[in-house]
Amino acid sequence: MHVSTAAGSATVAVIGAGQAGLSAAHHLRRRGFRALPGPEDAAGERSVVVLDANARPGGAWQHRWASLRMATVNGIHDLPGMPLPPVDPTEAARSAVPRYFAAYEANEDLPVLRPVRVGSVTPVDDRPDGPLTVTTDHGRWHVRAVVNATGTWNTPVVPDVPGAASFLGEQLHSRGYVDAEHFRGKRVAVVGGGISAVQLLDEISLVTSTVWYTRREPVFLPGAFVHEVDGVDVERRVADDVRAGRPPASIVSYTGLIWTDALRAAARRGVLERRPMFTRIRPYGVVEADGSDTSVDVLLWATGYRADLDHLEPMHLRGPLGGVPVVGTRVAGEPRVHLIGYGPSQSTVGANRAGRAAARELDRWLGEHPG
Repeated sequence: MHVSTAAGSATVAVIGAGQAGLSAAHHLRRRGFRALPGPEDAAGERSVVVLDANARPGGAWQHRWASLRMATVNGIHDLPGMPLPPVDPTEAARSAVPRYFAAYEANEDLPVLRPVRVGSVTPVDDRPDGPLTVTTDHGRWHVRAVVNATGTWNTPVVPDVPGAASFLGEQLHSRGYVDAEHFRGKRVAVVGGGISAVQLLDEISLVTSTVWYTRREPVFLPGAFVHEVDGVDVERRVADDVRAGRPPASIVSYTGLIWTDALRAAARRGVLERRPMFTRIRPYGVVEADGSDTSVDVLLWATGYRADLDHLEPMHLRGPLGGVPVVGTRVAGEPRVHLIGYGPSQSTVGANRAGRAAARELDRWLGEHPG
């Protein structure tokens, strides 16, 4: 639902309408929360409003690069209550997934307010169970609790390397990547050791020359990643980190890289011969770890993202280790705020489970703290 104004009162605000946010909204609805804005006000009835910064349904998927096909995406799990319909494996993910999300919003009767960007979430008073003010670029919402599902797309990470400002070629984060053809005839340095980095490295290397840099030696799994076994172990380790208040690391740092047919072909072409991270950037290239110079025309930073939580800074949620301590989905010591799509729930299946868990715990907490 496109809005010119968005303000009012609700019991719970869900911030973000990607996989995690839609899952949370679904499970809150199943627990009797009325979706706002609705046809009429019902005094005393629990309600949920969904605020999304994007102009259209689809979460971050609508911004993915054009060549990312449904056959090569790193797993999409069904949204709760509506299976993903059959799709053409050659279709671009940035069209297929948003179409599914839009159909889900309509099927679930979720009037998502968009584009609405949240600037801050602030306590109204000093009471630990008091109301919160969600300030947006279209007005303010007064709520009892927040389910934050903003993901990472809006907070790309680019390392601070000496000399970066002097570079006369093109610099971009993988967030801004469109297709490999843009780089034809240029020498491209791809920086990063994650899944996106190796996928883009493979793709670009088919049309031009590339060189690959990572801070650490990439680790490729010797066999297949078994979700029922490996996935449980990864989720446990990530959960341990966020429970302790450590910022969650990239998923690949927990899982390792998985061999695909495309990456095996890239390895045979010599594309995956990684170099240690360069130490300095010059106007027309980089200084290697051994002190030599390498000329490049493009620096492509496939260096990941951090959690998009700046709007929660007034809540003072971060611990001494720099992360937000989270138990399950609830921020430790702050029962009014749940983080989903964060830490162990970054995967699509994890986001679904987190949405259900947050709805269940908020339903219980609101019953104990009617306000």
